[in-house]
Amino acid sequence: MYKTEAGPAAPPARSGGGLDRFFRISERGSTYGREVRGGIATFFTMAYILVLNPIILGSAKDKFGDQLDPAQLATATALVAAVMTVVMGVGGNLPLALAAGLGLNAVVAFQIAPLMAWDDAMGLVVLEGLLICVLVMTGLREAVMHAIPQPLKQAISVGIGLFIAFIGFVDAGFVTRIPDAANTTVPVQLGTGTLSGWPILVFCLGVLVTIVLLARKVKGAILISIVLMTLLSIVINALADVKSWGLTTPALPDNPVAAPDFGLLGQFDLLGAFGQVTVLTVVLLIFTLILSDFFDTMGTVVGVTAEAGLLDERGQVPGLSRVLLIDGAAAVAGGAASSSSATTYVESAAGVGEGARTGFASLVTGGLFALALFFTPLLTMVPMQAASPALVAVGFLMMTQVRHIEWDRYDVAIPAFLTITVMPFTYSITNGIGAGFVAYVVIKACLGRAREVHWLLWGTAALFLAYFAISPLQMLLGVK
Repeated sequence: MYKTEAGPAAPPARSGGGLDRFFRISERGSTYGREVRGGIATFFTMAYILVLNPIILGSAKDKFGDQLDPAQLATATALVAAVMTVVMGVGGNLPLALAAGLGLNAVVAFQIAPLMAWDDAMGLVVLEGLLICVLVMTGLREAVMHAIPQPLKQAISVGIGLFIAFIGFVDAGFVTRIPDAANTTVPVQLGTGTLSGWPILVFCLGVLVTIVLLARKVKGAILISIVLMTLLSIVINALADVKSWGLTTPALPDNPVAAPDFGLLGQFDLLGAFGQVTVLTVVLLIFTLILSDFFDTMGTVVGVTAEAGLLDERGQVPGLSRVLLIDGAAAVAGGAASSSSATTYVESAAGVGEGARTGFASLVTGGLFALALFFTPLLTMVPMQAASPALVAVGFLMMTQVRHIEWDRYDVAIPAFLTITVMPFTYSITNGIGAGFVAYVVIKACLGRAREVHWLLWGTAALFLAYFAISPLQMLLGVK
């Protein structure tokens, strides 16, 4: 999810009827044409999620070895994005679009699903969304936001970026785990020692194409790269003898249009996770989801709204409570549809750059997502090697926040470093957040500055400490 530069503000336009007044199009100096262009731009800059979300969630197995169907995931992803983006347009009247969150889906796929069944994991996503709604309505969302130091928030984003990039390298086969790790000096290696095969070539070319497009600030760079590499994969698959592409073999479907498969809707168990793992683990997993969603949304909403020049005289987002409530509802919808938690996308800034200033642009974006419901055969023929470069690119874009961390302040830099590195090195977002929180509290206490730590952070660090020490604690308490 990356940011684009906003274009100049549109000149005031004349009122154009009830629809114009409802969305305040003329009042905000926009036009129907700008709103439509903005909505289209936003869709094409974030449409990659229709490919990536099924690949990320579809490539993971739950505790029982089950996998989600890619076609059903594509349908669920498009449906939630369409419905919640329209709701944001009507209810929030801001040019903001929502879809399954990158980073959030990685938490669900690689951290939560291996511990339980898929419906239990999606139940946790629903719980996370409900809790966010409660936090918004009680005003606690802002309180929790202020409790966690900004460097740790930034480090969480950076760590998730590295984790996503690592997943991209592994899924494409660029990085593999050495089978006889006990007899070697390193746990991972480049390919099988060397890079070989057409699929790896597609991935490498995809990475180069993506980074060049990003460097040239081409709008829709990630989506363009996915499309180009998919087309190349189809040609290679037709002409060359490729042993395996992995989960998805690139081949044109007999019919690119198909009726949506809504088989995943409603497949969640709200309290099922409590029967699979300890209560402490459930609490920490939900907390991880909330953290990943919580602060990304706050930064995105404020940043995109400011870019559109819509902040009020106090520098606040108009109707912020409604916007945050809709974002929380999107998390509930994502879990209920098994597409992972949906959140507000910073790619909305692309629409702002085209002149969008109102929720009417979100209606356009949502309508395009609804249209995509009928093209799932095209979305599910994308091989991992064509989509994984996007994960690497997203990892880079999330990594850029590392520049805001004050590395000469060891009391925040060391916890930030642990947060960033522990995530990819342990293949766990939860572990990274926990390591950073515990380190921050311990360092502050040992420096005699314990009062600088918010009580909410003390409580969270205590939970994470118990999480890391769960095995000796269970033995101490005689719990199996």
